[in-house]
Amino acid sequence: MRSRNPVFSRRGFSRDNGYAGFNTAPQAGGPAVGTQGDPYAQGNPYAQPSGNPYAQNPYAQNPYAQQDQQYGAPAQAPAGTDRMTMDDVVVRTASTLGVLVVTAALAWALLPVDDANINRSYGLGIGAALIAMVLGFVQSFKRKASPALILAYAAFEGVFLGVVSSVIDNRVASGAAMQAVLGTMAVFAAVLIAYKARWIRVNRRFYGFVMAAALGFVLLMVVNLLFAAFGGGDGLGFRSGGLGIFFGIVGVVLGACFLALDFKQVEDGVAYGAPRQEAWLAAFGLTLTLVWIYLEFLRILAILNQND
Repeated sequence: MRSRNPVFSRRGFSRDNGYAGFNTAPQAGGPAVGTQGDPYAQGNPYAQPSGNPYAQNPYAQNPYAQQDQQYGAPAQAPAGTDRMTMDDVVVRTASTLGVLVVTAALAWALLPVDDANINRSYGLGIGAALIAMVLGFVQSFKRKASPALILAYAAFEGVFLGVVSSVIDNRVASGAAMQAVLGTMAVFAAVLIAYKARWIRVNRRFYGFVMAAALGFVLLMVVNLLFAAFGGGDGLGFRSGGLGIFFGIVGVVLGACFLALDFKQVEDGVAYGAPRQEAWLAAFGLTLTLVWIYLEFLRILAILNQND
């Protein structure tokens, strides 16, 4: 099963190779398990060259691929202008989020949500969300990252977020947008610290659990939406009241898990010497996850204020 996150369906997260090299068979002709001098080789998912999801890439010929195997660490790629670095990921993620924030601010300022204009503004926001969704799907099925497509997605997603944030902040819960931003930043920082400290161990079991939980969550939300659309009201009540708050918290936790998967992909991409273009896919995945977390926080704050 492929992930909903377009980035997870690409190198390192394929159905055949397992997650990021986990569950990868030893390379034909390689040393037999148990015959090597390294006592940790059997438990190291990176101990065999086939564990490198970029091994078939013509740019990934790493002469140092075996250097760190005796320490149980991913092989480090040599420096090169065509290889992805952490700086590449940071710069491209900042660019993508920058476009999103700018268009969100413009939508907030230029699309009023008073009684006379809310229908038009909300309609434009929903239209922008649909365009962003289409662009996201197009990018997910492309074999290579398209910077223009990713930035266009960020621009349209920003318009949608700007309108939705303005509606909730001005008509439902004053200050909710800033609180949601702070909550999203706090989750990002907490997961990053936990991941760097190895409190979170991203492996095949973790990946399978997150994918199963996310699939169940999305299916429940779709069923709730269908009941709301055809039966009226709040559907099954999964997005309002106490249940709405509970499922909102579940959504934030799932977003935090997706962040850990994003960090793992970035770490493996840098370690394995992925092509520099892959940094755009990492930025795309991080943006999708942060938008998910922000919307869940916004929904929780809206429900809390409605209950007041």
